[in-house]
Amino acid sequence: MPSPFPGMDPYLESPAHWPDFHSRFVNVLSEQISGLLPPNYSAALDEQVLLIEPDETRVAIGPDVAVVRDSSVDGAAATGAATGLLSPRTIPNIVRLDPHVELYIEIRHAPADELITVIELLSPSNKSGTGRGQYVEKREALLERRVNLVEVDLLRAGGRIRLAPPLPSGHYHVFVSRGEKWPDCEVYSWTVRDALPKLPIPLKSPDSDIVVPLQDVFAETYRRGPYRRRVNYSQEPTLPRFEASDAEWVQQKAHEAVSSR
Repeated sequence: MPSPFPGMDPYLESPAHWPDFHSRFVNVLSEQISGLLPPNYSAALDEQVLLIEPDETRVAIGPDVAVVRDSSVDGAAATGAATGLLSPRTIPNIVRLDPHVELYIEIRHAPADELITVIELLSPSNKSGTGRGQYVEKREALLERRVNLVEVDLLRAGGRIRLAPPLPSGHYHVFVSRGEKWPDCEVYSWTVRDALPKLPIPLKSPDSDIVVPLQDVFAETYRRGPYRRRVNYSQEPTLPRFEASDAEWVQQKAHEAVSSR
């Protein structure tokens, strides 16, 4: 069954569903792009490894849980107090960061295998914490090389791409940075009530853009995934909360999904 929403399903922004959705969406998007590219182009999946602080995952996993030892119960602490020294707390160092792997799409031009365009579906790790800093560095490096960069942001939470003026209003955005038009960025914005837009993907000049219907990509991703069976539409979607009128509309759509099961 299709998603109960006309465009982006806000319930898929939940950490419980986003990793699966991210991987499926990028795969389907890559397939769609490959079918539209001229013969001298190719689209392939690649991966980036972000090293993030373990607590940024908000999941306590094995050795990443910090164990704090309160030295105030030690005899040494009592001795320290008697001599006027502060009592220390012994806390283990973080000996490693948590590797977080994410897929993205590269478009290359034959015969030199020249990197022309990178397409990213932004994730929570790109929008907050140490992962955001690493992503910003990657983004700046691509733009300095005048590589076209297309960023799809289907997450309401986290920091947005920083541009000079305020972003247009909307829940979701696409950012298209063309290498030949640096530093300008085209911004496409829409709300939870709207279908996902058609996505222009720039190629090597003077070749024309290809245009990918993002709504078709989303619909196919939803069809392939387990979301209709796994998503609990009887609860509110993940934070941040919608404005009152949108929140009521979202609840209505979610109620329809529950009723149709």
